[in-house]
Amino acid sequence: LNKTIVTCSDDASVRVWDAATGEQIHKIHAHRDKVTDIQYAWDASFLVTASKDGSAKLIDMDSFEIVKSYECDRPLNSAHISPLRECPYVIVGGGQDAMSVTTTSSKMGKLDAVFFHLVFEDELGSVKGHFGPINTLAIAPHGRSFASGGEDGYVRIHHFDPSYFTAEEEAFNPAFLQPP
Repeated sequence: LNKTIVTCSDDASVRVWDAATGEQIHKIHAHRDKVTDIQYAWDASFLVTASKDGSAKLIDMDSFEIVKSYECDRPLNSAHISPLRECPYVIVGGGQDAMSVTTTSSKMGKLDAVFFHLVFEDELGSVKGHFGPINTLAIAPHGRSFASGGEDGYVRIHHFDPSYFTAEEEAFNPAFLQPP
C-alpha cells in the first residue's frame, strides 16, 4: 500500500505510477471514452472505473487485468464497490449532460443509481432521486447506506431496508419456503 498512485484520464486509460520515482508502471486501456472516476475496493484488491462510454470496469490490482465489465445505456460519472462480502454489488451513476436534462424528464435523462452484481455483472435494480446527472457515489463502510451527489445540487443519503440483507438468504433457504 502507498507504493503506487492510480490515475484516470481523458484518453480512456487508467495509469499506475510508482509513488517514489514518478515512473509509469502500467497503462490499462479500459474504455472507449473519457474515464471519469476510479474507486478502490475496501481492501484495495480491486479498482472500479466509470466512463463516459457508459461502462464501469472492475480491475484486479495485482494483475492490472480487467476482470468484469458493467454496461449501462448512459454516460457514467461514478462507480463504487460494496464493502460487504454478503452483498457483492457495484453501484454506478451518471446520466445525460445537465444542459440536455432540462428539456427532458428525469426518467429520460437516466439519472438513477444502478446496482450490478459484482461477479455475475447482472443489473439488480436502480434508485431514483436526482434531477440532474449523478456526479459522485460512495457506499458507507458499514455497507448499510450510500450517498449520491448530483448536478442538481443535492447530496442524498440512501438507507437500505433491513430486508435487503436477508433477501438472498430467504430465497435459497428451504426453511423460509415452508408455510408457518
